Amino acid sequence: MAELSINIGNLRLKNPVMTASGTFGYGIEYADLIDIARLGGICVKGTTIQPREGNDYPRMAETPSGMLNAVGLQNKGADYFAEHIYPKIKDIDTNMIVNVSGSSIETYAACAERIATLERIPAIELNISCPNVKQGGMAFGVTARGAAEVVKAVRRVYPKTLIVKLSPNVTDITEIAKAVEAEGADAVSLINTMLGMAIDAERRVPLLSTITGGLSGPCVKPVALRMVWQTYHAVRIPIIGLGGISNGRDAVEFMLAGASAVQIGTYNFVDPTVSIRVIEELNAYCDRHGFQSVKELTGALKV
Repeated sequence: MAELSINIGNLRLKNPVMTASGTFGYGIEYADLIDIARLGGICVKGTTIQPREGNDYPRMAETPSGMLNAVGLQNKGADYFAEHIYPKIKDIDTNMIVNVSGSSIETYAACAERIATLERIPAIELNISCPNVKQGGMAFGVTARGAAEVVKAVRRVYPKTLIVKLSPNVTDITEIAKAVEAEGADAVSLINTMLGMAIDAERRVPLLSTITGGLSGPCVKPVALRMVWQTYHAVRIPIIGLGGISNGRDAVEFMLAGASAVQIGTYNFVDPTVSIRVIEELNAYCDRHGFQSVKELTGALKV
């Protein structure tokens, strides 16, 4: 049996399989279906310093080989998380990682600082795909300067493992990755959802209240693989790959492209047990191909 443990900065994972933010609640919602302690990590749903109501319904739509969502970071705020959610999840035997979002550099930093006080949360994942309200709604993560500014501010107040989640809605993702690495990111995760839309042709209206939303699922996997591969050759920090993973083979492909770990998102809605199956299939692949450790897969693509 291959060694499955890996490190992301100072964060040690018992295996490289994590669940993606927004697709797995706070983990406890899946506890009756799988042994969530078997996972390498759980990225809980997006958290902001102040409560957010989210967008109007409808805010989800199925698409060919994927789905669109425009939930809008609905959550009850960082204080509510600390006081009501954290006590329920702090003793789960895996890495509980909080996805931190904001609408300004100040709110990002404030949320990260609040989460830093929670002893059993060893890392945050910084969602820089959020719109910067002070700059007309442009997402922080679509320019190297914007990404660098928010990471620099968060790094000042957050001493634990800092993972930065990169947006694919950019011209050159390697420039963004290098910018956040330079400001102290311990790792990057990619990709976040792609911008898309869906239309009801009979009623001649958009399917989402926001018209556009985030596209995820198997349809984005080729783009995600390409971006992971490009980023692997541009930065030295570890990469967490995600985007359309539905089985162990998909996970292997991301690791061959350069990922040290993976996250499973949309497919949790299809098969709530998929993450456990991916762990088992990763192990079987390593055994079948003679890998002693899953770490050997990272960047092992023959080109």
